[in-house]
Amino acid sequence: MNAEIIAVGTELLLGQITNTNAQFLSKQLAELGINVYYHTVVGDNQTRLKSAIEIAKKRADLLIFTGGLGPTKDDLTKETISSSLKRSLVMDEEALLSIEDYYKKINREMSENNRKQALVIEGSEVLPNKHGMAPGMLVSIHGKSYMLLPGPPKEMQPMFIEFGCPAIMKQLKIQERIESRVLRFFGIGESQLETDISDLIDSQTNPTIAPLASDYEVTLRLTAKHGTSEGAKKLLDMVEKDILSRVGRFFYGYNDTTLCDEVIKMLTDKSLTISSAESLTGGLFSESLTRVSGASSIVKGGIVCYTNEIKQSVLQVSEMTLSENGSVSERCARELAINVKSCLSSNIGISFTGVAGPEELEGKPVGTVYIGIALPNDKVKIYNVLLAGSRQGIRERAVKYGLHYLLEEIKNL
Repeated sequence: MNAEIIAVGTELLLGQITNTNAQFLSKQLAELGINVYYHTVVGDNQTRLKSAIEIAKKRADLLIFTGGLGPTKDDLTKETISSSLKRSLVMDEEALLSIEDYYKKINREMSENNRKQALVIEGSEVLPNKHGMAPGMLVSIHGKSYMLLPGPPKEMQPMFIEFGCPAIMKQLKIQERIESRVLRFFGIGESQLETDISDLIDSQTNPTIAPLASDYEVTLRLTAKHGTSEGAKKLLDMVEKDILSRVGRFFYGYNDTTLCDEVIKMLTDKSLTISSAESLTGGLFSESLTRVSGASSIVKGGIVCYTNEIKQSVLQVSEMTLSENGSVSERCARELAINVKSCLSSNIGISFTGVAGPEELEGKPVGTVYIGIALPNDKVKIYNVLLAGSRQGIRERAVKYGLHYLLEEIKNL
């Protein structure tokens, strides 16, 4: 089953807003097992929208439209689709009552053009709008299904989840249960991960395996179909086991979790606290942790020690270390981690020092990074990585590597 998502709105073409609706709907449709092969964006123009509809009808079974359901003259979506389908627009009394009630609640008179929002295509299944005014709708004709959704994401997303998704499953007779699971990896590139599981990807049928790289990480979306939810989950378990037997050392969590989430969860479970000394990263590590709810119970604090003067005066890095080894060194990373742990009375101390660029420092090439981790058992681990990319990219990836190594060390405590 194939779908096409058609976003309507000149503001999208002008770059005034981002088409996040298409991203959301693609993800939702993938979980239903519906293929999305095309995204189309068209302005508020009836002729061009009609053309887009005719093209989409030739290559998709399900056409989903977002936007253009409002009260103004340039909101043309349902008028254009009803014309293309040769179906009339009729007043939906429930939607009209809902709009009228809204204006009563805010003590304002409803203008006549707002009645337009309650018009729906004749014979369609109406999708109530609990977060706005214009209802959505789903209509099927000549073997094709057309779903119309409002443009604002705060209206569209809950409408699709609560009403649109069940309507698609019912109207398109989707009987199978579809379950998805996202596996998250760090420390391995997308090409290497695909190489390591290439035979599984090549032979995939059910479940399917979809790799995706983003934010210096790699994810695999597994999607299984079965007559029951339990059966689908068992299929996912089997292919996950095969995948992790090969690349499990890089796996850190499921679905929407992050490295920060997992670090905070593990530190909380083990009743451990952490502090950081940041030269290279300039506070990015502390910021990434404190962005997560619950961080206050485990983050003691952080010190940005960007200059050698602060490394010495605040974090007591020895003058000999800085003169003989330099600030970008294993020895400096070790002292920073140990001393910030002591200074802020935390169970774990982590440090970041390195060269973000644009030029080399102390004879070290751009991208050289040292990460020190002082553990509760008085052991200290130092990791040296060489990263490529922009100055900001190197700093962001250094934080990710710090979180990754932290997870590994905390697991072993």
